[in-house]
Amino acid sequence: MNQSTEIEVKNLDHLGLVARIIDEIGIVEIINEQVSIERGEIVTAGQVVKAIILNGLGFVSQTLYLFPQFFEDKATEHLLGEGIEPKQLNDDNWTSPLTKSHNLCCRRD
Repeated sequence: MNQSTEIEVKNLDHLGLVARIIDEIGIVEIINEQVSIERGEIVTAGQVVKAIILNGLGFVSQTLYLFPQFFEDKATEHLLGEGIEPKQLNDDNWTSPLTKSHNLCCRRD
């Protein structure tokens, strides 16, 4: 018997290379070490920054509320991390991580 397997293909384009460089530098981990991750947080501050970089280098530069549309045809789990789906890249899930990242960068010791 022939069993058919359904395969879903998603784009990486040049963003796969950029994501790999971000991973090698460790930007996500550096930011996450400096910013506390709250229980129940779906997208970390480091992943938010990575998504912003990928969007900026995607030759589209969508505003934050349109990010789910930008990542809709992209392999988000491969680019941003396991379990991350385009629908999670919305402004509701980004408010806290972005605020924490901003406060970290603008902090005066």
